[in-house]
Amino acid sequence: MTPSFYLIGAGPGDVELLTLKAVRILKESKVVLYDALVSEDILALIPDHVDKVYVGKRAGAHHLKQEETNELIVEKAFEYGSVTRLKGGDSFVFGRGQEEIEHAQQFGIECEVVPGISSSLAAPTLAGIPVTKRGINESFWVVTATTCSGGLSKDLTHAASSSATIVILMGVGKLELISQLFSMYRKEDEPIALVQDASLPTQKIVTGTLGDIVEKANEKGVRPPAVIVIGEVVKLAEKQSLVSMVKNSI
Repeated sequence: MTPSFYLIGAGPGDVELLTLKAVRILKESKVVLYDALVSEDILALIPDHVDKVYVGKRAGAHHLKQEETNELIVEKAFEYGSVTRLKGGDSFVFGRGQEEIEHAQQFGIECEVVPGISSSLAAPTLAGIPVTKRGINESFWVVTATTCSGGLSKDLTHAASSSATIVILMGVGKLELISQLFSMYRKEDEPIALVQDASLPTQKIVTGTLGDIVEKANEKGVRPPAVIVIGEVVKLAEKQSLVSMVKNSI
């Protein structure tokens, strides 16, 4: 029997934002390799008899190297007949999902991808920020702040010089550099928002301008994981997260 590999995007964290397909596969899994950003509520969906293996990575703290995770996927696929990989957000948006699939396919393992909601879309939405709005902007860019070598992405310069809404992932640690860069191409009072722990009870929204956001982020203690949104649409942000308002009204 050919072993199989299921790659599931866990979304931004709220268990109710998982797809039905993701829930079904998790409940039918034999072994699950999961990341650091997968919430406890989502892990609770996995039956107790299922083998759960933590392979998470956070900035400066990698439990396993990517190569080791790739090898573990193959090992578990042949040991159990199938292996499930559970990654935060969507595994094809600045994740290493494609690398994991390519490695598994080299061993003849059948692969299936279950998309997840990316925080690049969920975070602005849950903060009440439409990434596009008629009369304000005509596009939005999703950019990673940090390259694989740890440096600042060169694409940020192109993004800053555009009129688009810019959504930046993995950038809180480089917020000062980002605000300085964007201030070279946009006005200092350009609106900017930070959305931490999008969709979770700990969600935090901090808004400001390119000129004062670093100070505000320090005052509010913003930490990763957080999404940065830059553009005029940030002015539309709700003072209270939309997810909180909806739950309070039910």
